[in-house]
Amino acid sequence: MTVFLCAKCGTAITPELAELAAVPDLAVGERDRDKKTRLAPSTVPRGRYAIDPEPWGPPYVVQDDQKNPRPAQPRGPRIRREEGFVTSAGSRQTVLVHPDDATGLQPLPNGENSTGCCGPAGDEGLNRACPCGAPVATLAADCFGPYELHLDPVRTYAFSP
Repeated sequence: MTVFLCAKCGTAITPELAELAAVPDLAVGERDRDKKTRLAPSTVPRGRYAIDPEPWGPPYVVQDDQKNPRPAQPRGPRIRREEGFVTSAGSRQTVLVHPDDATGLQPLPNGENSTGCCGPAGDEGLNRACPCGAPVATLAADCFGPYELHLDPVRTYAFSP
């Protein structure tokens, strides 16, 4: 079992979690989303975590194939900017947890990096902070993308009691 802590202050961000061997393959259709919140089922079940080997979040780079663009990051939508469709060149090895396993995290002041239709899309960078104020995670919780929380691999660390 592993607890994830804030690298700045040492506060526990999660309860004890068990590691999954890989990020679950979760294909979500419109009928799978919660009717009230429109959230997809969480990518990772409560009480578990997975290490996401793929890039997540900014910076973004222009995709080579603009005619057949792929999603900007795993389990997410395509993102088009002025320069064209982009793909994430952000952090690899983020720790993917169920959002309800890190309830002490708070949105950044003034909703920074939290734009989206029904919730934060998660494509603008860190948008959740430890109670000490240090930005440590990115919540993706919009009606058109995944429902997951990415702990930054530099701003958090694992502890196995």
